[in-house]
Amino acid sequence: MTAPVFVVDAVPGAGPYVLDGPEGRHAVSVKRLRAGEELVLTDGRGAWAGCVVASAEGKDRLTVDVRAVHDDPEPTPRITVVQALPKGDRGELAVEIMTETGVDAIVPWAASRCVTQWRGERGLKALAKWRATAREAGKQSRRTRFPEVADAMSTKQAAALLAEADFAAVLHEDRDHPSDALADARLPVTGGIVLVVGPEGGVSPEELAVFEAAGAKPYRLGPSVLRTSTAGTAATALLLGRTGRWSGTVPSDH
Repeated sequence: MTAPVFVVDAVPGAGPYVLDGPEGRHAVSVKRLRAGEELVLTDGRGAWAGCVVASAEGKDRLTVDVRAVHDDPEPTPRITVVQALPKGDRGELAVEIMTETGVDAIVPWAASRCVTQWRGERGLKALAKWRATAREAGKQSRRTRFPEVADAMSTKQAAALLAEADFAAVLHEDRDHPSDALADARLPVTGGIVLVVGPEGGVSPEELAVFEAAGAKPYRLGPSVLRTSTAGTAATALLLGRTGRWSGTVPSDH
């Protein structure tokens, strides 16, 4: 089992360090870490330190010995998922499992067929939940670089993001207009990949036209139809394997 991860504003240098506050409470009262056990401190932006517990005090104070500091480079190609807003708490579910899988960025998208719409205070609270979910899932999955969760985008804004990508795709299946398989797409070795995941009602023809004009072709994942809260995870896993990010090598089919 790898060492548990705790988040700090800035990763400290080698030497003694006191972890307190909410993270300290989680380490002492929930994880019940004791002297001699290992842990990782990270800022969630790639910097991290391997530490050994020196002592625990009270319910929320842990003194650790910072042994070594590292800085993980940003992985490439970078994978961004433009996620249409699911109903209820399935949005947080999508963020959680995409984070655990390894996505690099998530963009909430207010598609025309979304039942859920983020407006005003409700939208701000929903966005905060997505960001908190990405943070907690990043910790749980022992990541040192958590995915960025952007502000919600309109179709026009999402199209601009697609236009800048080295590879852009819309996960879309239409029986009357068969799309190519994402498993067969030619992918970049470096740069950025952006995927669009539509709502339960699908991407509208108008939205599809806007995205295609921005350079994003429609692709299918497989013979079955996935829900919007799981399609991004399946596509991310496929791309992490095909681009070599999971193996550390670059496949020859690029």
